[in-house]
Amino acid sequence: MTESHDRLKSWEERYRQGRTGWDRGEISPALRTWLDGGLVPRGRVLVPGCGHGHEISALVRAGCQVTAVDIAPTPVLRLQARLADDGLHARVVQADLLHWTPAEPFDAIYEQTCLCALDPDHWREYERRLAGWLVPDGRLFALFMQTHREGGPPYHCGIADMRALFGEQDWQWPDESPLVVPHPTGLEEAGYVLTRR
Repeated sequence: MTESHDRLKSWEERYRQGRTGWDRGEISPALRTWLDGGLVPRGRVLVPGCGHGHEISALVRAGCQVTAVDIAPTPVLRLQARLADDGLHARVVQADLLHWTPAEPFDAIYEQTCLCALDPDHWREYERRLAGWLVPDGRLFALFMQTHREGGPPYHCGIADMRALFGEQDWQWPDESPLVVPHPTGLEEAGYVLTRR
C-alpha cells in the first residue's frame, strides 16, 4: 500500500468510528473573530483538511468562494449533504493534499487542523504547497495547535518552529500577539494571519 492510501484509510477509520476529538462541532472562535473584523477577503478561499467543515457555511455566507478538501470520503460526503440541505454552494473535494493541485491560486487559506494532523516529516512539503496555493499578498489564517508534548496527531506546532517553517523570505508575520483559542480537547491554538510575499 502507498503512504497516501494509508493516510486515507487511517483518517476514514477515525471518522467512521467517531474518533474526532478535534472537531468542535461549530465554527472556530478564531474564524468568527477574523470574519467579524473584515480580515477574510471575499474572494477564493481554501480550507485544507476541512473535516466536517463547520467553517465552510460561515465563509460562504460571508461571500467567499470556498474550496474545501479532505482526504477522507465520509466527512466530504457529510459536508456536501449539509451544504445542499442549507442551500449553500462550495466546492468540496476528496483528495490527499500532498498530491492535490488546484486549477488556480486562492486569495486566502484557512488552516486549522491540517498541519498538526500531518507527520512533521511532511510539514516542509505542505508549507511549500500552501505558498504555491496562495496569490501574492494572499492571507494564511493559521491556527497552530499547542500540545507541548511529543508525538501526535495532533503534533505540537511550536511557534518558534512555525516561524522557521513559514520563513520570512516567503511569509510576513504580524507584529501583534496571536489569538489564543481554547480547544475542546483542553489544548490551545495560536492564531496568526500570515501574508504570502
